[in-house]
Amino acid sequence: MSSTEMQGDAAVMVDAEEMRRARQRKMEKTGKWLLPILIMCVAIFMWDRICVWNEIPRYILPRPGEVLATLIEDRGLLFSSLVNTLKITFLSLALAVAGGVGLSVLFTQSKWVEMSFFPFAVVLQVTPIVAIFPLINIYVDNQTTKLLLCAWIVAFFPILSNTTLGLNSVDRNLLDLFKLNGATRWQTLWHLRLPASMPYFLGGLKIAGGLALIGAVVAEFVAGASGQSSGLASRIIEAGYRLNAPRLFAALILISFTGIVIFLVLTFISNRILRRWHESALTQEH
Repeated sequence: MSSTEMQGDAAVMVDAEEMRRARQRKMEKTGKWLLPILIMCVAIFMWDRICVWNEIPRYILPRPGEVLATLIEDRGLLFSSLVNTLKITFLSLALAVAGGVGLSVLFTQSKWVEMSFFPFAVVLQVTPIVAIFPLINIYVDNQTTKLLLCAWIVAFFPILSNTTLGLNSVDRNLLDLFKLNGATRWQTLWHLRLPASMPYFLGGLKIAGGLALIGAVVAEFVAGASGQSSGLASRIIEAGYRLNAPRLFAALILISFTGIVIFLVLTFISNRILRRWHESALTQEH
């Protein structure tokens, strides 16, 4: 066999391998969305069949169709409550980002400040919010501020810890290079530490997005028990008292769907920011 024929066979093999990899990537991309949807459809079908086969009353476990009908019929009440919950969620997330990043920068600039105040952040993280809320209820008069403070406490620590870790994980060789070129502390922070910490911050942001929603709902549960909340948690409490299981499930589905949307949006933003230079996003795309 001549060298030309061997080169031609090698080119054919390379092309075949590239086509195989392209098909595999396409199947993985399709399966990434198709398989969860398929499993979800099967789960909903089994949910409906279990209700029918066991003749379960609707006030114990409603059928999916009844939940969907309730979601449509009570959409005005449920979605207005969802808006109230989302206000607390996004405001607390914004405050968590501002406070977490600001304190992280301060900790990076002074190890004494970090050693002095970081333990207090850990205390806030490990203390259950339901234990803190009675104190907040005593010392804070405004109801929105109470809910906002509770949700902020839950969402604050992931931003603080991840960003601090990112700011402290800069390559020491690059730090030495900046020092050799006479860069000031703030120039090093702006041009080296902050860009290097971006993947850590975005990872913490995705965690904090879900925790902000959880914190808002938990705070509304505690406040709603005394009739002081108008969010989705209050709708769940009200439906539980009235044995209105379809509305209870509809509110739960709205909360779950909202959490998924928040996570997907923050993941999309993270990939858009990191896709051209960080390995985590490059691997996902290629």
